Amino acid sequence: MSTQITASSPKTVPLDKTFSDLPATLADVLEQEAVTTSYPTGAVLFSEGQAARGVFVVRRGRVRLTMYGRDGRTLILRIVGPGFALGIASVVSGRQYEATAMAQEPCEISFLRHTDFLRHTRLNGELAFWVTQHISQDYASTCREIRDLILTDSAQERFARLLVGWLDQNLDARNPTQVKMALTHEEIGQMIGTSRETVSRLFAGFKKLRLIQQNGCTIVVPNRTALESLIAV
Repeated sequence: MSTQITASSPKTVPLDKTFSDLPATLADVLEQEAVTTSYPTGAVLFSEGQAARGVFVVRRGRVRLTMYGRDGRTLILRIVGPGFALGIASVVSGRQYEATAMAQEPCEISFLRHTDFLRHTRLNGELAFWVTQHISQDYASTCREIRDLILTDSAQERFARLLVGWLDQNLDARNPTQVKMALTHEEIGQMIGTSRETVSRLFAGFKKLRLIQQNGCTIVVPNRTALESLIAV
């Protein structure tokens, strides 16, 4: 069954926080050249190994970045939200996309062709600096993910790190002790490098220890300090 994707005029979409990090004149130019598209859940923006066509900026919704092993295993690198730019390093380096980007939920995504993006980067120092910042932040995030996934032997600690990371992303919310979990146990396992069955046992164990409470897809962490005590410094 084919997936329907609809395009809309960039002028109808409010300025996102990523472009607003740039000088207003440059942000306006990028807005005019970007094509904004609505993607349904499960739609693929780009695939691992595909030639880099351009940069994708998340306007609304969330996008999942995934890598696939030769043995068939799946690793979810991260799930990103509004303001996140995807594919910058691949476009700048001229290499293939390193991961697959898929809509985790209905999304609006702005797309800038690689030729347009590189042209503006060469001509504008502010954009070049913005690119450097994003690549540096992506590198730092990747290093943290490698540390958490490979250098942490305990699935319990990896799960605790994941929950604390979700809390950190939720600090500005009305209730920072709560997070919405729109992932299955299997998908969480793909994020922390373990099986669905292990994730189910971790949930049960954390609830028994009163580290978390769960109401549907909402997870409540009543005592963040207790949760962080499971994480090695």
